[in-house]
Amino acid sequence: MSKTFWRTGLLCAGLALSCAQALALDKVRFNLAWLPQGSTGGVLVAAAKGFYSEAGIELQTQRGYGGQRTVNEIDQGLFEFGYGDPISVMLNRASGGKTVMVGAINTVWPAALCFLESPKKKISKLADLKGLSIGGGAASPLQNIVPAWLAANGLPASHVKLLRLDPSVINPSFLEGKIDLAECWEGANKPLLDALVQREGKTLGALRYRDFNLNIYGNGIVTSERLINSNPDLVKRFVRATYRGYEYMRQNPAEAVDLIAASNKLMAKPILLAQIKETLAIISDPGADNKATGYIRADRMHGTIEFAKQAFQVTTAVRGGEVYTNRFIVD
Repeated sequence: MSKTFWRTGLLCAGLALSCAQALALDKVRFNLAWLPQGSTGGVLVAAAKGFYSEAGIELQTQRGYGGQRTVNEIDQGLFEFGYGDPISVMLNRASGGKTVMVGAINTVWPAALCFLESPKKKISKLADLKGLSIGGGAASPLQNIVPAWLAANGLPASHVKLLRLDPSVINPSFLEGKIDLAECWEGANKPLLDALVQREGKTLGALRYRDFNLNIYGNGIVTSERLINSNPDLVKRFVRATYRGYEYMRQNPAEAVDLIAASNKLMAKPILLAQIKETLAIISDPGADNKATGYIRADRMHGTIEFAKQAFQVTTAVRGGEVYTNRFIVD
């Protein structure tokens, strides 16, 4: 045998525990659903602080391309976990998929319709949106959610003008006044849009969906039924390490900014901090009876699924117990 082999063997013999831990790490791929940002900050912080390594996990994060695609890629086995929403999970299961939400991060729907504030036209209620144009991607859930949301408030789909735009031109079109409203997301593009608007000497306003009869869950941790059945211990370790990351981010938001920005040099720290603060404001559910972070309420998930069925005209039977589980949430 070679000298290198014996040296390696002696090294591992002297550091038996460290070698065993290194060999035992489970490789996990996480889909961020978009670029690194505050909404997935808990995952990024947990990775930077070594929480996943301590849980026996070697984590690889990768940018994503939207919630629905993220969930479908988890179902296809391209990722073990991802940042996904229950509507995408429901749609995936309605098409024969087997994804499951195993913890909430956005305990409310984090989206809003953003607009440029103007003394000439005040926007504070849905009636004020009459005749205004909204820009959204062709495949954006906005195209289905807005009409269903208007209907839930007794208004016709024609109350607003829904436009299908290339996602890359939505922000420029909004800033140039070519569209009246743009969908913005707390913990994601809302702080970015706010910064862009401020550079123009203007003020960003927002009408949040949840303030007008949209009582549904937003994004959380999604995995596959296959992984839950084959390796429930891995799911438990991943979920716990992730919420440990969000808790650390809650207690140390400024440090969290530095930790995330260290691996993402192009990120603007003030925008990242605003994203983190918005995420932390909606990760806890006051109505969850003091359950642990991530706990999903059956009543609200039922409402989420029923709204999604109407919005996306789903006729396939999908039950709440199939879409989510609290099995891995620590009390």
